[in-house]
Amino acid sequence: MGRLAIRGGLAILGLIVRFVVAALVLLFLGFLLPGFHLVGFVNALIAAAVIAVLGWIIEALFGRRVSPAGRGIVGFIVGAAVIYGAQFVVPTMSVSIVGALLASLIIGLIDAFVPTELR
Repeated sequence: MGRLAIRGGLAILGLIVRFVVAALVLLFLGFLLPGFHLVGFVNALIAAAVIAVLGWIIEALFGRRVSPAGRGIVGFIVGAAVIYGAQFVVPTMSVSIVGALLASLIIGLIDAFVPTELR
């Protein structure tokens, strides 16, 4: 039972770290990209959660190959659509279509080099 509790705690810690890193990346993109604006770390955490939930829903509905993790052109476009859609939930986030495409491209590049799934 002790090992199970440790694994559960590590999984939760890993999830928290991923959301914090995602929020920091979103804040950086808000500073860097034209057409992508996000104010505040708490709102960046909310945006990271919204993007994760929207991505999960799309993946559940259409399968893994259309998810941003699919890394194809369809995954890229779906990632941009998810980022664009998140602005309607997060109060201080505004994203243009070009900003969403650029953000999806940069996040895809980061995902290619930084592992995001625990194995």
